[in-house]
Amino acid sequence: MEEYHSGDEVAFNSEDAGIAIKECIEGVIGGTDYSQSKVNQWTASIVEHSLTHLVKQGRPFKYIVNCVIIQKSGAGLHTANSCYWDTTTDGSCTVRWENRTMYCVVSVFAVAVTL
Repeated sequence: MEEYHSGDEVAFNSEDAGIAIKECIEGVIGGTDYSQSKVNQWTASIVEHSLTHLVKQGRPFKYIVNCVIIQKSGAGLHTANSCYWDTTTDGSCTVRWENRTMYCVVSVFAVAVTL
């Protein structure tokens, strides 16, 4: 089992998480065009890869990962999140990624586990 560290390391680092999430998205759908038949597979894969990467860091957090993929068609997409938590330790990160045929929005929520 991973050993958790105390102190400043308990705060969620949204910049590091954003970089990791972007890498996960690129790895799954980076060079592909939108395909309705593959969206369920893509979203599941992005969520699982992201979650696996976050958990491997061995930080004392519970994670929630959400992924939306939408075809570029001129339609709007509006999302909002609200959280009631300890802002000194908990945090969130949202990554918006796009290519010429689709948008992908991944949100990560990290809630510190106090030991």
